Amino acid sequence: MRLLLDTHTLLWWFSANASLPASARKLIAHRDSNVFVSAVSAWEISTKVRLGRLSIASDLARDLTSYIARERFEALGISIEHGIHAGSLPGPLRDPFDRMLIAQAQMEELVIISNELIFDSYGVQRLW
Repeated sequence: MRLLLDTHTLLWWFSANASLPASARKLIAHRDSNVFVSAVSAWEISTKVRLGRLSIASDLARDLTSYIARERFEALGISIEHGIHAGSLPGPLRDPFDRMLIAQAQMEELVIISNELIFDSYGVQRLW
């Protein structure tokens, strides 16, 4: 299964936060899962750390590439096409990070692991 981690999912994975359900952990850890982490999550984490809204993730923000590599996750860059698609998505969703994750999940045919119900209204396959 090809999975895209929402930013909160990524944070909860690395912090072993109990808010991440065991079923999601099992999917992420499964040897047949290809787990992707979007560059937009790096941007979101770094932005929130800088603004003082996520100080507990400062180490993660500084060295996310190493954290991802240790878990054998795959980095997913942001392409021009992703940007166009994210900007063109209909509806009132104003969060640019979520818009990009939706666009990437749609275009790359990824299942997003998230508790964000808004993703469902964009036809993204979401598990949680």
